[in-house]
Amino acid sequence: MDRDQILAWVRAERLSLADFFAELDEHEWGVRSLCPDWTVHEVLAHVTLSSTDTIWGTFVGIIRARGDWNRMNTDQARNHAARFTSSELIEQLRESAGSARRSPGASPLDPLVDMLIHGQDVARPLGRVRAVPAEQGCAALDHVLRSPFYGARKRLRGIRLTARDTEWTGGNGPTEVSGPLSDLLLVATGRTAGLAALTGPGVEQLTTAL
Repeated sequence: MDRDQILAWVRAERLSLADFFAELDEHEWGVRSLCPDWTVHEVLAHVTLSSTDTIWGTFVGIIRARGDWNRMNTDQARNHAARFTSSELIEQLRESAGSARRSPGASPLDPLVDMLIHGQDVARPLGRVRAVPAEQGCAALDHVLRSPFYGARKRLRGIRLTARDTEWTGGNGPTEVSGPLSDLLLVATGRTAGLAALTGPGVEQLTTAL
């Protein structure tokens, strides 16, 4: 896939997500997101870090977290959130929107997945709707299914996903699960919040896997 196109998608999603955050009320910042360790404010802090991570910073962070990647991400987001106000973090996200820098080891599509999925992580607990653009969402889902990072291969073993709101199918299993693109992206990345909108004989198996 063309990297310039991916960068354009990432930039657009970062700016759109910044606009989303700018509309939030004060009480919404402390709401727990779909990432159970993070509030909405801390998710914002996390998405500002993806274009500033360095190999050295990651090395130090992983040592401090005793080799636990998830703990490192959690700690870094919380620390960054504690240092800056929501307005300052929104400005950081806007300023870095066009950056091509990625976290060490990340592919060009990982920042796109990050923006799309974390947009859902904050919108849904707030009762807000955040649409997933069809072309970008399909590319993100294809990447999630291929990448070992997200655990989708094990989670979706034997399951074929089909989007009901656009032309997309992924996975080669015999058991089908269908639903909106955004909800398929949620379950592919391990979020149970997408299950309610899904139908098909594979839903029970997927529920157990999550």
